[in-house]
Amino acid sequence: MLKAKDKIFTNLFGDQSYSLREAQSRGDWDQTSNFINKGSDWIIDEVKKSELRGRGGAGFPTGLKWSFMPKDVNKNNYLVVNADESEPGTCKDRDMIRNEPHKLLEGCLLAGFAMNAHDCYIYIRGEYFNESVVLQKAIDEAYEAGLIGKNACNSGWDFNIYLHRGAGAYICGEETALLESLEGKKGQPRLKPPFPANKGLYGSPTTVNNVETIAVVPTVLRRGGSWFSSLGKTKNTGTKVFCISGHVNTPCNIEEEMGIPLKELIEKHAGGVRGGWNNLKAIIPGGSSVPMIPKSVCDSVSMDFDSLSSVKSGLGTAAVIVMDQSTDLVKAIARISRFYKHESCGQCTPCREGTGWMWRMMEKIAAGEASPGEIDRLLDVTKQVEGHTICALGDAAAWPIQGLFRHFRDEIEEQLIKKIRAA
Repeated sequence: MLKAKDKIFTNLFGDQSYSLREAQSRGDWDQTSNFINKGSDWIIDEVKKSELRGRGGAGFPTGLKWSFMPKDVNKNNYLVVNADESEPGTCKDRDMIRNEPHKLLEGCLLAGFAMNAHDCYIYIRGEYFNESVVLQKAIDEAYEAGLIGKNACNSGWDFNIYLHRGAGAYICGEETALLESLEGKKGQPRLKPPFPANKGLYGSPTTVNNVETIAVVPTVLRRGGSWFSSLGKTKNTGTKVFCISGHVNTPCNIEEEMGIPLKELIEKHAGGVRGGWNNLKAIIPGGSSVPMIPKSVCDSVSMDFDSLSSVKSGLGTAAVIVMDQSTDLVKAIARISRFYKHESCGQCTPCREGTGWMWRMMEKIAAGEASPGEIDRLLDVTKQVEGHTICALGDAAAWPIQGLFRHFRDEIEEQLIKKIRAA
């Protein structure tokens, strides 16, 4: 269990004000100019030493990603923060923005300097209206105090932050679709290569990072990369904010150590499963796009990238969705399938046609109107969609269905046969 002294987000629950004065009393904006004076290479090396992996879902090493940015001072590099938190079950960035916005802003300055970016755009989902108001107030406070803007923190580095509100499209959580939207175009993913580090926003080198990834950087630099890497497990280091929802007694967002056992996470922080642990049926451990895992796996699996990958699921955004024995799993996944069908941008044929077909087939199975043989056809279509689209939305639509039938196919087939016989 994470010790209080090792927590990064000390105001995650909003017990105190988000104001600059309160943020500074909690340690934010401390030694910021000193870090800049140590140089961009030092910052990137500390982030590499921390082994911090991206908190938006992909889990790519952050320091390595930053090192891809060209060092040519004549190029106009950009930092873009992805606050388009639209993955069902996920609400961690929301609490960080409304309760600890200055951690994010300080992280933006340090990351921007490390990557030779004088400008940062924070792309926030349109539905986060109250959060965008809080964040804009924090940006205004930081400008007024000289922490950002010209000669930010008296460091000699000019740095501007712009807040951009999206229009509520899930697809804009994909980094290249987000860049298209920022440029005023339709939010559709770009073909890669070129990658954003070579040609991103307005054709310039760009790095896109998640809110949590950027917000932890100042604390990592203050306490040292070695401190961060001492928490968690090898290649799965540090702390992580988990979103726990569904059939638990006390749903919550909680910061914990990476690699905490899933059962311990739920029982210590979410009051346990409704009706007790033995009433658990399945859990989606990382937001709606990752495959579910049954109770037998939940009993012993750890909450980190590699452990969940080894059981054919994923940490994703660390949004833990708990489902007890009362859950109709087919209906639950059919609802998720409808979401991905609705949110597909329609650019790729496998996704445009496949997401709708998969949703309709899931509804047919949920209604008991399908034959067991049609499950094979459905799974075959998921394989035709998975890995055959420009972005990962096709994968996100396919994986929940694959996870359902990987673990519960016998039970679902039995129910379908009973309905066929009863008819």
